[in-house]
Amino acid sequence: MDRTDTSPATTPFYAEQAGECRLFEHAFRQRLPVLLKGPTGCGKTRFVEHMAARLGRPLVTVSCHDDLTAADLVGRFLIGDGNTVWNDGPLARAVRTGAICYLDEVVEARKDTTVVLHPLADDRRVLPIERTGELLQATPEFMLVVSYNPGYQNLLKNLKPSTRQRFVALVFDYPRPEVEQRIIETEAGADAALSARLIKLATALRRLIDQDLEETVSTRLLVVAARLIVSGLPPLTACRAAIVDALTDDLDTASALDQVVQAVLSHDA
Repeated sequence: MDRTDTSPATTPFYAEQAGECRLFEHAFRQRLPVLLKGPTGCGKTRFVEHMAARLGRPLVTVSCHDDLTAADLVGRFLIGDGNTVWNDGPLARAVRTGAICYLDEVVEARKDTTVVLHPLADDRRVLPIERTGELLQATPEFMLVVSYNPGYQNLLKNLKPSTRQRFVALVFDYPRPEVEQRIIETEAGADAALSARLIKLATALRRLIDQDLEETVSTRLLVVAARLIVSGLPPLTACRAAIVDALTDDLDTASALDQVVQAVLSHDA
C-alpha cells in the first residue's frame, strides 16, 4: 500500500514547466500542505519524487483506494508474542520522522479517511491517534502532499471544499511539446527524430474529440513507447501496445486510434 523512499543519491529528472518547483519550495518552508491536480501520467508523482530529493527529505508514498481506512494511514495495534503493540501507519510515520507524505489519488479514499488529514493540513499540524490517545505534533520538516485527477471526479468521488481549501493547489497538464520531447529523450534514451515523431503522434491523438476515451495519451505512455522502440521493437507494434491498447478496450476506438498511429508514423518513416 505504501512505500518509504530515502533521499536518493541523485535527484530524479523532472522538467519544470511553470515555476512549480519554486512554489513547492515556498510551501515547504511555510509548512503548508500542497494539492496536485492533473491528468494521469502528466508527471505529478515524478514531481514529488524530484522535490523530496531536492529538499533532502524522505518520501512516504501511499496509493489511495476505495478500501483505504483511517487506520491504514494512522496505524493499528498488532498482536505478536502474546503482546499488543502499536504500529504506526505511513502517515503517522511521516509525521514523526519529518518525511514528505504523498497521498496519490486521494479522492479514491473514503470520505471518513480523508477527514483525518484536516488537523494536519491547517495551523494545528497535529495528528490525533484515537486508539492510543496521543496527539502527534508534526515535526517542522513534515509536509503533506495529495494528488487527484479532476477528470475522474464525480458526485461520489471528489474533494470536499473543507478539505480542498486547506491546501495550496498546483495545476498540472501535459508538458509543452518542446518540454515533452526533452522528457522522452531523457527518460527513454530516444534520439531527436524519434521523440519528434512521438510528439507529433501525441498532438494528433490529443486532438481527437469524437472518440470514447476517458483520457488521451499521457507523457508516461509516450516514454514507454519510446523505450520499446529504442530497445528494437517496431514503432507500430510498440505504439499499439504502449498507447492504443493502454487507452481503450473498445475495438472500434482502438481501430480509430490505430489509424492515427499508422498515418503519423508511416508518413514520417
